[in-house]
Amino acid sequence: MPAFRPAYLIHGDDHGRIGERRARLRAVAEAESGPGGVEVLEGDACAPDVVAAELSAMTFAMGRRFVIADGVERWKEADVEPVAAALRGMDPEMLTVAFFAREEGRAKAPAALHEAVKAAGGQVAAEQSLRAKDLPRWVVKTGGELGIELDTQAAKALVAQVGDRRLRLERELEKLALEHGDGAHVGVEEVQASSASSSERKLWTLADALVAGDERTATRALLELRQQGERLPGLIYGMVRRLRDALAIAEALAAGNPPAQIRKGLRMPSFAADRLIADVSKRDVEGLRRALEEMADLEVESRVGGSGGGVLGEETQALRAIAGATR
Repeated sequence: MPAFRPAYLIHGDDHGRIGERRARLRAVAEAESGPGGVEVLEGDACAPDVVAAELSAMTFAMGRRFVIADGVERWKEADVEPVAAALRGMDPEMLTVAFFAREEGRAKAPAALHEAVKAAGGQVAAEQSLRAKDLPRWVVKTGGELGIELDTQAAKALVAQVGDRRLRLERELEKLALEHGDGAHVGVEEVQASSASSSERKLWTLADALVAGDERTATRALLELRQQGERLPGLIYGMVRRLRDALAIAEALAAGNPPAQIRKGLRMPSFAADRLIADVSKRDVEGLRRALEEMADLEVESRVGGSGGGVLGEETQALRAIAGATR
């Protein structure tokens, strides 16, 4: 059972990292107390008086209760006092509150909130974006914390392979640590062998499986990509792009155009074009249109509820969309 502090403040200009930490905290909180034990306050609901009232509310719920206040970068210094008073009066054994501030320009978490969280025995964590030139140094440092030694060239190779998102880089470093063991020196060759565009290949697999109507393969690829830290909006973009290509091919085939002619209009290697046309030929036009509609609905759901406001979690929404798109 994880040990929770009474309060957390996660702030900074790395909005993606902050969103990932919020999603992770909510998942852990729901595993601990169930969905009913987590209260999410965001948008207009993330107002100081509303948060203070929620922290002071009496409840007969069993177990620890969690409050997530997302948007405190909009608060002013004078707004914090009722929240600080509520923090002083709450039971740290029964309640945890997490404040999230996506900072930009003058929009920052008030200094008074920093002090109130610390005074309550909480934790303040900054998530600041790293400049591209600083990423290799961070990779070397994080690898050392995981027990492996990377030189600068290996760190640069890892960034080039998997991108600049730190969650992705952490997952690849964890994988390298498991593969090579504590104290191992990991060079460019080991990085390339382990991490060579794995997410891109898996995304192709996911998109092609959707076109082919292969629910099992698509589901497995989706879960692997999510485990690597891939965000749902990026995955949706890749799936929609492939499905649009597939629908155009299906409509051309239905119009009587020969595959050889269709292949000439596809901007991909001939073997990949042949495979895509073959997969499309197993589906009908209406089926592919419905698949695109499923992805459109998933995109709307992920924007409206994926950050915490929806009834279903992001992965559940995505898995249901895949089931519908492959039927």
